[in-house]
Amino acid sequence: MSVFDAPEYDGHEQVLFVNEPTVGLRAIIAIHNTHLGPALGGCRMWPYASEQEAIRDVLRLSRGMTYKAAVLDCGLGGGKSVIIGDPYREKTPELLHAMGKAIDSLGERYIAGEDIGTNPLDMREILTTTRCVSCLLEEDGGYGDPAPMTALGVFCAIQAGLEHAMGTQSLDGAKVAVQGVGNVGMNLCQLLHDAGARLTVSDVHEGNLNAAVEAFGARVFAPESIFRADMDVFAPCAMGAILNDTTISQLRAKVVAGAANNQLDHPEHGRALADRGIAYLPDYVANGGGLISCAAEWYGEDKDDVPGEVRRIYDSCKNILARAGSKGLTTSEAADQLAEERFRPKGQSAP
Repeated sequence: MSVFDAPEYDGHEQVLFVNEPTVGLRAIIAIHNTHLGPALGGCRMWPYASEQEAIRDVLRLSRGMTYKAAVLDCGLGGGKSVIIGDPYREKTPELLHAMGKAIDSLGERYIAGEDIGTNPLDMREILTTTRCVSCLLEEDGGYGDPAPMTALGVFCAIQAGLEHAMGTQSLDGAKVAVQGVGNVGMNLCQLLHDAGARLTVSDVHEGNLNAAVEAFGARVFAPESIFRADMDVFAPCAMGAILNDTTISQLRAKVVAGAANNQLDHPEHGRALADRGIAYLPDYVANGGGLISCAAEWYGEDKDDVPGEVRRIYDSCKNILARAGSKGLTTSEAADQLAEERFRPKGQSAP
């Protein structure tokens, strides 16, 4: 099957396959759309079971970045890159330098950032062979870990969802279930705890759970059963595709807003949430705080202004909720519609 035949292919502008056997580099860079600016998206390293799986991931994720950047109106397009390999055993400085050269060959059309299997120290290595890197440490000229800004954006999305569903932004006494308490999830828990929320958490790593219990007095549920917890808000901050026929029927939440990517197992699950009266804030809007931070870093904007820009996610969510209500759309459809109006030139139809 060719890239053009892949179900995830969506009129991508460019897909670059990278092979540098001397350093063990096999990678794919996908640029989905640059109508609003250069394509920014994380560089993921993962031991994919097949090349087809890697192609599917990079096409799907790069498309999602276009929609996220357009909704957030941050002057960027959407792209993504994946390195095929085990980040714990196969990552080397030489591999990362070669990846940087491949990124540089695109002439600033794609900007890399950290992702699953990579971190700011890896971005430092890539920076040695290209300037097209964001999400850098402060000592490398960046704005540091974007996770706190991602968490702040999710917090604002939760507030918008609560106001819509319950008539109040206040989290004092609200019951929030956070699935996944890694870096972003833990930052979100801190914000929620400080606002008076009562937390329930789940995670596959016991150490993360213990930290959440100790810091926030959180209740613990197994990952597969947290959907049935007593909650007002469900915040998925782990893996994607967790909102499906089974889990949606179990959910007791009034609001869903989290940091995980691609939360809907299939697009129709946005309708299933709406039919149950659950206010779903689309993942790529709610988790956009990190992208806003990385965009500000790339364009050299004042770092002190970033939190204020991230808090605009609240307004974006309110806009999407209002659009969905007035047009009879799901919130995911409303968000997609808004993004497409921005990143597609006038007169251009969907591929």
